[in-house]
Amino acid sequence: MSLRATELAELRRRLEDGVGSIEYEIAGEQAFSLGHHGRKVEASVTALRTFEGPAEARMELVRSAAKAVWAYFVQREACGMRNHREVIQFYGIPGEVLARLGAVER
Repeated sequence: MSLRATELAELRRRLEDGVGSIEYEIAGEQAFSLGHHGRKVEASVTALRTFEGPAEARMELVRSAAKAVWAYFVQREACGMRNHREVIQFYGIPGEVLARLGAVER
């Protein structure tokens, strides 16, 4: 991959300003947070999928999964990713979890 002269000049300017290194750190933090929340979604959806027990206990897993998915979606949106369709399919997030996103229990 080669950079155009204008792209190279912009990269140099950003690195000299220190902006490039700050953006690099921010991108690293975003990636870490996305990975962290993605693992939580994966674990909660797997726990829900494999659960065999009473309906009340299962509902608690649904609530937990909804919280994990909601937090992951918020983090994705903070990173500029607004379309969650592929993520829903990738993790196999059930509709019953999606229906509870943002729900507050009293």
